[in-house]
Amino acid sequence: MRCLVTGATGYLGGRLVPRLLAEGHQVRCLVRDPAKLRDVPWAGQVEVVRGDVLDEATLGPAMAGVDVVHYLVHSLNHADFADADRRGAENTARAAAGARAKRIVYLGGLHPPGVGLSPHLASRKEVGDVFLASDVPAVVFQAAVIIGSGSASFEMLRYLTERLPVMVTPRWVHNRIQPIAVRDVLRYLVEAVGLPDGVNRTFDVGGPEVLTYQDMMLRYAKVAGLRPRRVVAVPLLTPKLSSHWVNLVTPVPRSIAAPLIESLVHEVVCREDDVTRLLPGPTTGYDRAVELALAKVRDADVETRWSGASLPGAPSDPLPTDPDWSGGSSYVDVRERATEASPERLWQVVEGIGGEHGWYSFPLAWAVRGWLDRLVGGVGLRRGRRDPRRLHVGEALDWWRVEEIDRGRLLRLRAEMRVPGLAWLELQVADADGGGSTYRQRAVFVPRGLAGHLYWWLVRPFHGLVFGGMVRNIASEAELTSDFRKT
Repeated sequence: MRCLVTGATGYLGGRLVPRLLAEGHQVRCLVRDPAKLRDVPWAGQVEVVRGDVLDEATLGPAMAGVDVVHYLVHSLNHADFADADRRGAENTARAAAGARAKRIVYLGGLHPPGVGLSPHLASRKEVGDVFLASDVPAVVFQAAVIIGSGSASFEMLRYLTERLPVMVTPRWVHNRIQPIAVRDVLRYLVEAVGLPDGVNRTFDVGGPEVLTYQDMMLRYAKVAGLRPRRVVAVPLLTPKLSSHWVNLVTPVPRSIAAPLIESLVHEVVCREDDVTRLLPGPTTGYDRAVELALAKVRDADVETRWSGASLPGAPSDPLPTDPDWSGGSSYVDVRERATEASPERLWQVVEGIGGEHGWYSFPLAWAVRGWLDRLVGGVGLRRGRRDPRRLHVGEALDWWRVEEIDRGRLLRLRAEMRVPGLAWLELQVADADGGGSTYRQRAVFVPRGLAGHLYWWLVRPFHGLVFGGMVRNIASEAELTSDFRKT
């Protein structure tokens, strides 16, 4: 099938495209700025056209020869998002009919019948109704909260749970919700291409469990390894007040958080499960969906760029086009220094770090940190290293574990000290233009709960002394030993 994906730079669109390709479909992406797809690994396998669903003149050429249109555009960032979404849907429906497309596939919002909906859910329903009333058969999936790293609803839940050990919440935290894993949503979007001709209807889609928002927060905390959260629901917090609070506590913009919170006043549970008969397959439980969303934090690869993943990739992998506030909190300290030493000599110093050679910065600070770690039951600095010159993946190095080694280029260490979060240290060696080499050092910390954030800011003033000293002294050691060998 020839598929057109609108919203290919968005959360779902960017994850859908490689899955359509993996199933053998031809894919064309409609984007306002083609440069945003430049770094994705599948860029060379798709046709990218510049256009906008709000500019009907650009849609005719984009849809020429297309069989299926995946409409994944949503305008929450606009103050008049309902009007923009309606016009975009009407333009798309007319263009699809003019191109004689066989089907439109749209992901809308799950909503209860016969009640006044929030502006967000009402807009999602209206877009679905536009497609169902058009001259092109439409498959309209209706989902509640999507569980996946990068999903605005999930990120809001993630930040609230991680940053607030005690939460004072509105009454709607007791409303029932049927969340769904992003991998299940993507499977439905892909398999909708093969539904029988003429299918023109909505499908409620959800995971196997019906939970409250409070259940979701408490179970997220358990899966993420946080201490049990306390949730106190009060009647005074309106959706408007809640959106201000979310804006204060989380990096999710209020323009996005506000309409999502307004939608949470509704109970959103599937009223039918016809999709499971037409598109059968296993669905993912909530806890497993959260584990998958957090997988990149727990995995060895702390360089979480989508382009480093193999196709089709995991739905929870971050994309270059994901917003800056998605993916949870992480803190990074990056330092770099040029040196006249050869890359080979610089690597010898890097691979020989720790143990008897020490960490090349303020030995007393490292010793004190090691003693403190031992006091709280950690491994401290006693483990040392097995070989003074060679390291291997998986071996202990003082309070670190060698997680990755690309000899001559990269050494990645994962901290095994007692800290409220996960920490890595990367040491990289590269050739320098004109001779010599460049040493690059990157420390990454992913906090766990409020204690993790406080820990980072408490130790941050010492980074210049510790990490800055490491960069200077490692480069100097490489140069010193190089000069000594020359003499």
